[in-house]
Amino acid sequence: MATPLRDTPASPLKTVAVVGLGTMGAGIIEVLARAGREVVGIDVSEAATARSVAALEASTARAVARGRLTEQERADVLDRVRTHTDLTAAADADLVIEVAPESYDIKHRVFRELDGIVRPQTILATGTNALSVTRLAADSARPERVLGLHFFNPAPAMKLVEVVSSVLTSPQAVAAVTDLAVELGKEPVAVGDRPGFVADGLLFGYLNQAAAMYEAKYASREDIDAAMRLGCGLPMGPLALLDLIGVDTARTVLEAMYAESRDRLHAPAPVLKQLSEAGLTGRKAGRGFYTYASAGSDTVVRDALTPQDGDALVPGRTVGSVGVAGSGTMASGIAEVFAKAGYQVVLAARSAEKAKAAKARIGKSLSRSVDKGRLSAEAAAQTLDRITATDTYDDFADVDLAVEAVAEDLAVKQQLFGTLDKVCKPGAVLATTTSSLPVVACARATSRPEDVIGMHFFNPAPAMKLVEVVRTVLTADDVHATVREVCARIRKHPVDCGDRAGFIVNALLFPYLNNAIKMVQEHYASLDAIDAAMKLGGGYPMGPFELLDVVGLDVSLAIEKVLHREFRDPGLAPAPLLEHLVAAGCLGRKTGRGFREHARR
Repeated sequence: MATPLRDTPASPLKTVAVVGLGTMGAGIIEVLARAGREVVGIDVSEAATARSVAALEASTARAVARGRLTEQERADVLDRVRTHTDLTAAADADLVIEVAPESYDIKHRVFRELDGIVRPQTILATGTNALSVTRLAADSARPERVLGLHFFNPAPAMKLVEVVSSVLTSPQAVAAVTDLAVELGKEPVAVGDRPGFVADGLLFGYLNQAAAMYEAKYASREDIDAAMRLGCGLPMGPLALLDLIGVDTARTVLEAMYAESRDRLHAPAPVLKQLSEAGLTGRKAGRGFYTYASAGSDTVVRDALTPQDGDALVPGRTVGSVGVAGSGTMASGIAEVFAKAGYQVVLAARSAEKAKAAKARIGKSLSRSVDKGRLSAEAAAQTLDRITATDTYDDFADVDLAVEAVAEDLAVKQQLFGTLDKVCKPGAVLATTTSSLPVVACARATSRPEDVIGMHFFNPAPAMKLVEVVRTVLTADDVHATVREVCARIRKHPVDCGDRAGFIVNALLFPYLNNAIKMVQEHYASLDAIDAAMKLGGGYPMGPFELLDVVGLDVSLAIEKVLHREFRDPGLAPAPLLEHLVAAGCLGRKTGRGFREHARR
């Protein structure tokens, strides 16, 4: 069981050798030296050793300029680092951290040579995130002293360190490196030996799904990345992240994961092989999914796949008024968004009381914006005046755009679209906000399927910038253009996708959440360890179990079932633990208990 480890005594590991001085090795050297360790950097390439020293000099100089180090402290840090091109320099090390290229043959050779160089009590740590720590340990002369120590890039900034034990690793070795990680200011999480461990075990499956989505031409690279940044609050989109990690590295990790799991979700998408073998390995090569200004640059430049400014769309239809069907949180938020943008809005609910309550909810939301200085009192009053609350869809007779935001039930939505078909004028655009149901099924409930499209807003609608624009095979071009134009006016970022389960965000998000549940179900890691790993190692704003409890376990299960039915992939089958919790009524925050206990609201 993986658990975060803290509050441990000072580590006796005073001299540390780092083998492999690429970006990760250079970062680890800086972390160790700034924490007072004597550091020996080793690489067969003199150029690599020189680059690592130059990187340390530049980084510490920046720290001095920002007031984070004094000149004397900087000099002390630099004095603690020595670099060599021969492994024998590790002879006096208490700990050796190997971060050589992700090749078993290379790592095995390093460990065998170290066996004949270091002292018997020296701990040997591999920085692999894909290869078997157990196999490396078994081939060593001191298997009980071999473990994994997986830092995240960039090592000076990222807090997570996964401490990886094999069945051969001694508890004393684990305790020693855990103590060291704490002294380095890191958050160590103890994990067992399986490819990807916790963070990468979840992350790379998600990245692979994104690569496959792009390869299938379901959505553009820009829309996939924007969807996950804006819809999930991630620091980078998945394809940009693959370029940063290295397409070849990602392929290696996935191959190792698939060799163990045999889960098709881990089978590397063919595009990863194609890019790798073409040398298009991401930023380090100057080209991967995107094209960069130069090798190693993070500046994306235009290429043949970059959307052209003002890419021709047919002219959209004129939209001056909007009808919003529904009275829940999402409907109220969408009505507020349109009214703020200057549209006349008709908010229709099933009863006058529900309609009145929905408008009152919007009023409270606008008041909060006024209190926070985001909106003037006059603008808030004008926004609320643009909203007409009603209990009949007959009042949609003159709207130019009708947006459905009722319960996520296909029969309910189809019935509503049948009604909208009758009451809305010819030429009105009919949009559904569904997050998981087929848009075309709503369209077929009308006599004008060409006028129907998906507009999937994210909750809370006033704050979230993303809208997934979902075309069916029947949607007219000018309807698509209309919705894109409306998104621009309401200051949302539209991403185009086809009408299939999960669209972009949910199709990538929920398999990741499901895999996190499987980790707990298999007793590989704890809730806290997984949440910490994804926040600290992946930059996620919330851990998967925090997010599941917020979304609702019943909602999550429903989406998982839809994805499984659509794609027929066994790896997408909902984790039994999720089904059991839902059956027990443990639905998350809304019931006071999900994966964790919550105070009832």
